Amino acid sequence: MSETITGAELERAGAALAAESARFAGLGWMRGTSGNLSVALRSDPLRLAVTASGRDKGLLRAEDVVVVDADGAAVPDQPRPDQRPSAEAGLHARIARVAGAGAVVHVHVLAPVLAAERWPGGVVLRDLEMLKGLGRGAHDDVVTVPVVANSQDMTWLGDRFEDGFDPATPALIVARHGVYVWGDDLEQARHRAECLEWLVSFTLAANQAGHI
Repeated sequence: MSETITGAELERAGAALAAESARFAGLGWMRGTSGNLSVALRSDPLRLAVTASGRDKGLLRAEDVVVVDADGAAVPDQPRPDQRPSAEAGLHARIARVAGAGAVVHVHVLAPVLAAERWPGGVVLRDLEMLKGLGRGAHDDVVTVPVVANSQDMTWLGDRFEDGFDPATPALIVARHGVYVWGDDLEQARHRAECLEWLVSFTLAANQAGHI
């Protein structure tokens, strides 16, 4: 496959990203202009289509997308070089590179952020059927979702992500910020984000009720 990203290819990726962004915005997980999504276009060299910075995520259009490289920087040879990616594209790129992810979603869902306040060393999930949605076992499998402190330095955040990276756990919680969840494609990443929200919500409620 050619290294050059065509306008038609970027249009398809942008339409998919816009549709997923609208879905997350409808859930209240991408309020205002917050959050960003990405999908891999090439693996060697790595190229990602990332939602453009500063856009209302419920109103994205197919053209509101930027091509970035393995460091999250916009590449010059793209159909829409005037678009600007979020600074968080750097962490998207690091996750895609290290985890081999085909798509990454970064949303500001509340439950995992609250759980990170309660368990800053990592949020432990176990013995729940919904864990299958993360590709894990419903029983006899302990899943610890890593928590890292927030920072505006994406290189530092990427290093912290790599420090705690477990290939079997496709999620990262950034304290007082949001979550990154990834998968082979946008649909799988979305399913995993939805399952993670349920799992963490249950774990918080069960803990508050004194059951765990």
